[in-house]
Amino acid sequence: MKHIQPPLSDTKVVAVTGLESEVRSYCRSFPATFARAAGSILETDGGERYLDFLAGCGALNYGHNNPLLRHRLTRYLEDDGISMSLDMETVSKAAFMDLFRLRIMIPRNLDYKLQFPGPTGANAVEAAVKLARKVTGRTNVIAFTNAFHGCTQGALSLTANAHHRSSSSALLNQVTRLPYDGYLGADVDTADIVEKLLADGSSGVDKPAAIILETVQGEGGLNRASAAWLRRIRRIASDHGVLVIVDDIQAGCGRLGTFFSFEHAGLQPDIVVLSKSLSGFGQPLAMLMIAPQWDAWKPGEHNGTFRGNNLAFVTAAATLEAYWSDALFASEVVRKAGLVTHALDAMAADYGGMRKGAGMMQGLDVRNGKRAAQIRELCFHNRLILETCGPDETVVKLLPPLTIDDGDLSHGLAVLKRCVAATCAGPARLASIH
Repeated sequence: MKHIQPPLSDTKVVAVTGLESEVRSYCRSFPATFARAAGSILETDGGERYLDFLAGCGALNYGHNNPLLRHRLTRYLEDDGISMSLDMETVSKAAFMDLFRLRIMIPRNLDYKLQFPGPTGANAVEAAVKLARKVTGRTNVIAFTNAFHGCTQGALSLTANAHHRSSSSALLNQVTRLPYDGYLGADVDTADIVEKLLADGSSGVDKPAAIILETVQGEGGLNRASAAWLRRIRRIASDHGVLVIVDDIQAGCGRLGTFFSFEHAGLQPDIVVLSKSLSGFGQPLAMLMIAPQWDAWKPGEHNGTFRGNNLAFVTAAATLEAYWSDALFASEVVRKAGLVTHALDAMAADYGGMRKGAGMMQGLDVRNGKRAAQIRELCFHNRLILETCGPDETVVKLLPPLTIDDGDLSHGLAVLKRCVAATCAGPARLASIH
């Protein structure tokens, strides 16, 4: 684990008890006050070092304070570079778009217009659905079981999780919920259901403006759609004049070993939604990729004050230069993902459960939410941060930085293995590992 430089100020921060809203969640799972970070390591104000297999919930694919990105950003700030520009033209935005076209779109034979909405993933999802409804003149949207697309009102209507929906359930409408690939078991192709409902004028399902999906359902339990299912959904949508929106917020930006999570399926969505690790530095940045024929916005029809985060454009451009100019980085992600797959398969064989997900977005479904929470707590006690996911929080989820070195990755997997083993062995073993 690399040494982390101390902060510029050594002023002791005193927590103001009871001031922050009860809505906070991660701090409940990880009760510590963090002061600094580098690479895959978080350090508390007391100097305790934790290996981070959460990485900003996938927003830090290139690690904490990546030196390549930090250098580019600090130099830009020292040169009085523009930090915020609404949607005015800036050098940093133009540089990012040019690199994105050269490094990402052209090699993949993709043709899209780029839109920068408000800088959160939920806002980008809202913009995508809003545009699909505008260009089709229809309001219904098909979303899937276990989907997560955000918690703002429009995005929440697409999100399936009852915990998130409960505060606004009466207002969440104009969405038809259909079963995701595998939801009804391995023997049922749920694309048949989608096709039947859209083809039958008496199904009661209004013809939708769009079908929105994640190729890997990050918060929904690491369910991965097959390439065949994705291609079939694309064909069904095209047959009925329905747009396909791929939410690549968590699974994109290299998380599966390819820049986009849908590349293995040869898919070309009508709209792609990106956020999280797009800036590469934790700076908020979201983007829509819109097939040119659907770019029907009027000027200012979907806007937002902070859609011109130039600091994010600077670091996003730096990621494209540093990591996506050739195939080396992607091949390293695939190699590391193989180590994760091997380790999780061994845990599943030895202690029960099932490996889920793909790439560097995998986890172990222990089929018991209490046990998964116990594993998470035990990992934290042993200085490893990771989360759980799924409808009943039964999946122990790994989202380490893609840049993590083999030593830290192996150490984290070894800690996880010990904690999984301890939870299988009963109270005595738990006490000993604590």
